[in-house]
Amino acid sequence: MLKGKILIVTVVTLLSGMLPSLAQRRYDRGYDLSSPAVFAPKGSWMAGGTASYSLHNNRNYSFAVLEGINTTGYRLVASPAFCYMLKDNFGVGLRMDYGRNMLKVDSLSLNLGDIGLDIRNYHILNHKLVVNGILRNYIPLGNSRRFAMFNEAQLSVGFGQGKVMDGHSQNIEGSYDRSTSFGLNLCPGLVAFASEHLAVEFNVNMLGLSIENTDQTHNQVWKGNQHKTSVNFRVNVLSIGFGLYYYL
Repeated sequence: MLKGKILIVTVVTLLSGMLPSLAQRRYDRGYDLSSPAVFAPKGSWMAGGTASYSLHNNRNYSFAVLEGINTTGYRLVASPAFCYMLKDNFGVGLRMDYGRNMLKVDSLSLNLGDIGLDIRNYHILNHKLVVNGILRNYIPLGNSRRFAMFNEAQLSVGFGQGKVMDGHSQNIEGSYDRSTSFGLNLCPGLVAFASEHLAVEFNVNMLGLSIENTDQTHNQVWKGNQHKTSVNFRVNVLSIGFGLYYYL
């Protein structure tokens, strides 16, 4: 018993002597931020954004269990942004995200052997605007003034509307949605100057908190509500964004 106590006291004494030296030891990871290169100087502006548009038109198209597909639709996404550098490599700004989707189904058949389903005269339209206050911090790669990592923190509020119309029968049915959302996101990425002022970057929405509330009215009579809260901590390939930005 005495030997065990002596061993424990000896181990604790050795550890107490080693910990201060380990805490004072400095590891050089190659990220010396004491005097970083100036990637985005104080007083400069950054403006630009991303945009995408897609359109589809199907006529008597078949895919897997879907037959006789006659649909038309489009998707529009635009995200302009600007940022002012309060100090070297750090800025504040505003980003606006606008998305609009439309899908019109003239006819579509689902064939599962003995089970069949026909959809006709179905129309979906929705759009949403999200306003983000942003903080941007750049970390130049070494002494480079052309390549840098960055992290963008976003505090967002969004408003959206949508409607669904079903006109396959004599009586047209439909629903109308109104939504509000709040979010907090962290979007790291990489940026590189292609010319003296024009830069290309990509980022990924890696960590975020989102709260969304939707109020629905069906046939101007019945009311409904949906509330969603989500926390994201993963890399989603579909959330990777590319953009062009001009630094002035």
